[in-house]
Amino acid sequence: MAIELKHTKATDTWGAVLEAYGRVSRTLDREMRAETGLSLAWYEVLYLLARSPDERLRMSDLADQTMTSRSAATRLVDRLVRDGLVERTTCPNDRRGTEVALTDAGRETFIEAGRVHLRGIEEHIGQHLTPDEMTEITEMLWRLANVQRGAAGITLVSGIHQ
Repeated sequence: MAIELKHTKATDTWGAVLEAYGRVSRTLDREMRAETGLSLAWYEVLYLLARSPDERLRMSDLADQTMTSRSAATRLVDRLVRDGLVERTTCPNDRRGTEVALTDAGRETFIEAGRVHLRGIEEHIGQHLTPDEMTEITEMLWRLANVQRGAAGITLVSGIHQ
């Protein structure tokens, strides 16, 4: 006997977000691995560091931004350190804290992988939606994200590119 699930507009929307995100992410990950040897998770860390001031983040902030546990972020960073793409440093303002910073090799790898990633995003998203649809979806998703950030006590993001 199958469990009867309640369907609402909100649950249908959530299902579509999960399905689209999962399928596009798997495709982008497959392409990234084939062309660069990096996983999408590794690329995400390099991206977050590249867009951060001084190309560095505290480990706790990196875990929060990748939406992973601190132990999962630590394991991921361990592998990136092993491959010379990032390095750990002591926080200048808090000697107990650790920061992760891009290395020169990490910066070069990010730039190369970024070309693959941007091409994939254009191919798997940009070619299937109009500019107006992308603007509308982007604004709606940032609105939802900002509600959750506010509920978690995180400063709200004002721009759609942050």
